Amino acid sequence: MAMTALLTGTPLSGRIAVMSGASSGMGAAAAERLAELGATVAVLARRKDRLDDIVERVEAAGGSAMAIAVDVTDRAAVQAAADQVAERFGTTDLVFNNAGVQIVSGIEELKVDDWQRQIDLNISGLMNVIAAFLPHLTDSAAQGRPADLINTSSIAATRILPRLSIYSGTKAYISQLTRLLRVELGPKMVRVAAIEPGMVDTELPDHVGNTDTSQYINDLINGIDVLQSADIAETLAFMAALPRHVNLSEITVFPTAQAL
Repeated sequence: MAMTALLTGTPLSGRIAVMSGASSGMGAAAAERLAELGATVAVLARRKDRLDDIVERVEAAGGSAMAIAVDVTDRAAVQAAADQVAERFGTTDLVFNNAGVQIVSGIEELKVDDWQRQIDLNISGLMNVIAAFLPHLTDSAAQGRPADLINTSSIAATRILPRLSIYSGTKAYISQLTRLLRVELGPKMVRVAAIEPGMVDTELPDHVGNTDTSQYINDLINGIDVLQSADIAETLAFMAALPRHVNLSEITVFPTAQAL
């Protein structure tokens, strides 16, 4: 059961929000919820058909949205996407830096291609989004408007989880980078924050690269009342709706019943 909507009205009216990894799961849910609360949204991911569906739902509900098919590991393509958003909607003031992949393997299996894929998407992709959109965020803040960079990390950033060493390492990078950027950008009134979810019912288990492991994770998800993408979307919306002098910089969100 997803979190009951906590926010009402349109507290995000006037905000221009971009989400990466938005074709499904937390990114898609965030796009629809932020639009419902008044934000104009741009959704970025590789699967254009999924993005078009999100835009259609947002517009049918009276919101404004655009879809940009982009691989965040392509720096030039991400920069082009930022330019497209600016041209159509104006200065982005909220970035949900959410694209990522999780692949499970023991380190001695030496699945170096899988290591690199996670590093490329979870770290380099995240940095490409920051590079493309940070000037927009600092611009927004300089104009006295809210400015939010919210990165998707994970409880894996700080916990020892079996066969997830590379994934966990990438998430530890994200959490620590977020802390550092908060200190660097906070004086400019750019809020930098990380959401660290526990177990969420998303497509991620289907991308782990191993059928047995995927089934194992799905069994865990089905075993307790896990988080839904809508729960993360509501958390994100709450963070963004706060007065600009308030920064919830590191939010860990667990299912109540999750033990590890």
